[in-house]
Amino acid sequence: MFLLRKEFKQFIRNPFLPKMVIIFPLLVMLVIQWVMTMDVHHINVSVVDNDHSSFSRRFISKVTASDYFTLKSINEHYDSSLSELDDGKVDVIVEIGDGSAVNISSNGVNALKGSFGMQYLSKVVSETASELSSESGRPAVKIPIQIQNRYNPTMNYRYYMIPAVMIMLLIMLCGFLPALNLVGEKEIGTIEQINVTPVGKFTFTLAKLIPYWIIGILVLSLALLIADLLYGLTPAGSLWAIYFAAVLFVLSMSGLGVIVANYSNTMLQAMMLMFFIVMVFVIMSGILTPVDSMPHWAQVVTRFLPPRYLVDIMRAVYLKGSTISDLWTSYAAIALSAVIFDSWAAISYKKQS
Repeated sequence: MFLLRKEFKQFIRNPFLPKMVIIFPLLVMLVIQWVMTMDVHHINVSVVDNDHSSFSRRFISKVTASDYFTLKSINEHYDSSLSELDDGKVDVIVEIGDGSAVNISSNGVNALKGSFGMQYLSKVVSETASELSSESGRPAVKIPIQIQNRYNPTMNYRYYMIPAVMIMLLIMLCGFLPALNLVGEKEIGTIEQINVTPVGKFTFTLAKLIPYWIIGILVLSLALLIADLLYGLTPAGSLWAIYFAAVLFVLSMSGLGVIVANYSNTMLQAMMLMFFIVMVFVIMSGILTPVDSMPHWAQVVTRFLPPRYLVDIMRAVYLKGSTISDLWTSYAAIALSAVIFDSWAAISYKKQS
């Protein structure tokens, strides 16, 4: 308790950190989702072919040949494709009915792939109809297309990005700050005073991490409140599912921050290493761009990044209303990373008495 009191007093007296904890999440929540936009490839498509005509065959061949799409399945019944959409295996369903009428259902949880997939496929439908009409010498026929955006009916890009920027906040505040705090104590020499006390390294590590766990949860609560009041976005699922995932993730990121500090001797070293880690996390975890649009080697790398699993959890709980049991593999992956990072942080701290 004395160590915790010291940490909180040290944090409050710092002229920079308390301001950053307040101003940084406000800027991120208010600005970043207005300025981001992305292009996507390899949109997973499921086709429900009720027509079995030259039109459906030509359309399927175009989807198969395009670099923008990956044809995942051709089903006889819409429910089979809908089940794949619910499980996240496909991004868009194209149902070709009798008379070549087309219904397109997109996955609004992944707003980028859903919206772009809808637009690209609508264009492919029109091109296919025009080609067949031209080849047969008939006037061009306009194919009726009905659009349905599931989970995010308005395809509002901010609804897709707001859960992601919450994750960015947790990465920065619960990974970056513990690293800078520890290395700062190394540079000014106060950590040596702890080293000559009977305080164990596990106790010392916990005292360093607990304040940032609390700060992380408070910042997440602030972000949830802003999302509700300013953007009208509330989770379709349980808040407990979000907080449980956030707690596991905060444990993981704070442990990673301590690891970086243990292997850094100066503030500059810690900042450079943390910037590198944060950039990798943000770019490759699916926060900004869909993982399925990345090269295969990059998709393999993302399996070892804790933010990837929190991205899946946050968007699924927020937009689909998924439960912990639906996403238990993602929760397990984050919990495993927390155990590894926190254990490594405690073991790698060299206490000299």
